[in-house]
Amino acid sequence: MQIGLFFGSFNPIHIGHLIIANYIVEYSNLDQVWFVVTPHSPFKKKSTLLDNYQRLEMVYRATKDHPKLKPSDIEFNLPQPNYTINTLTYLQEKHPEHTFSLIMGQDNLKSFHKWKNYELILKNHHIYVYPRITQDNTTPPLIEHNNILPIDAPIIELSSSFIRQAIKAGKNVKPMLPENVWNYLDETSFYK
Repeated sequence: MQIGLFFGSFNPIHIGHLIIANYIVEYSNLDQVWFVVTPHSPFKKKSTLLDNYQRLEMVYRATKDHPKLKPSDIEFNLPQPNYTINTLTYLQEKHPEHTFSLIMGQDNLKSFHKWKNYELILKNHHIYVYPRITQDNTTPPLIEHNNILPIDAPIIELSSSFIRQAIKAGKNVKPMLPENVWNYLDETSFYK
């Protein structure tokens, strides 16, 4: 099976994440997209970041009605700080029957050359790149590489930090979140 890995803190997961993941799984050769919830680094004090399992619960609730979208806690038990290359190596050993690709925004591709062992990732994995609106209109240097696959997904300018700030300010964010996630946040009063 062809699996796309969509990494993020998903703090919280929102409809933009689902729109991009669903578009990529429907308009590429991927069979599934796994939302890899990145763990809270024990070395960083970030009070706005919810607990790992609370964020995983939101991803589970957001994806449970979408058979091609799956939550993943694969990084929770890997040594910290973790690097993407370690996650890919671990997944390939654990699931040799699958082929893993990365999914990232074009803005992240611009700094991809700074990632640990990025050449090895690029050699062994496809990277699906979705467009982002950025102030910097330069083309990322690696965009021409054979394993970089630009995807003409809808441009979604919605961020988890915007949603957290809006909740704190008492704004209605219900249309920006999957209904199950909105219900969870409403029940728990997270981010208020």
